[in-house]
Amino acid sequence: MPVLLLVIILGIVEGVTEYLPVSSTGHLILATELLGFKADQWALFNVAIQPGAILAIIVLYWQTFIDVLKGLWQREPSAFAFVRNLLVAFIPAVVLGLALGDDIELLLGNAVVVAWALIVGGVAILIIERLARTTDKGGVQNVTLMHSIGIGLVQCLAMIPGVSRSGATILGAMSMGVDRKTAAEFSFFLAVPTLSGATALQLYKHGATMQPGMGGWILLGSLVSFVVAVVVVKAFVSIIQRYGFAPFAWYRIVAGAVALVWLAAR
Repeated sequence: MPVLLLVIILGIVEGVTEYLPVSSTGHLILATELLGFKADQWALFNVAIQPGAILAIIVLYWQTFIDVLKGLWQREPSAFAFVRNLLVAFIPAVVLGLALGDDIELLLGNAVVVAWALIVGGVAILIIERLARTTDKGGVQNVTLMHSIGIGLVQCLAMIPGVSRSGATILGAMSMGVDRKTAAEFSFFLAVPTLSGATALQLYKHGATMQPGMGGWILLGSLVSFVVAVVVVKAFVSIIQRYGFAPFAWYRIVAGAVALVWLAAR
């Protein structure tokens, strides 16, 4: 398969899966393996194209970001609460990522870990959907400080490929009583510093060893992921408000099982 086609496919996979509770990293690893490439050699690419997905959130929620900036300038309590909640939720990932970065990278080429994580995560989603009792918080700024810390701790589970950062944060928030819409938007906004930090760290650590031409592929992959993510995020909130997360849970279980069978048979 031509590398150009692989880059486009991976960009589409990133854009589709980054904000859905199905694990973008896990799908990128499985897609790379399925297409006949070594996942560990494309691990940097898979992280480095995340800015496209980040930009999608900034574009879709530009008014929210503008309002927060204006609120900070005008010293509005809600704006400070918005920023505070995202910062405290972001810190655990920074600490754990810096402490265990090398160990985490060893998992980024392990497709078997991804398959099992998809299945376990799918079962967890079904359980939380059934048991969670949520109330409308009315926005990220109204989430409590303790809940924000809890969401940040749960996000760290996503360092295991296949767990899903969005799934961990959204379902983690719901288990603490946060409504679906606010939980999803908290996850979207938290992605901006989290994915930016992860991308910067990987480029700092491995940028010097980047394969020739990889920079151009990263730009193309980021562009593709941006366009796709814009479409997906627009539909996602409506879908979960109407159908919940069960469809994504069953998809994870089926995809993980199929992946395990394929990995064992190849």
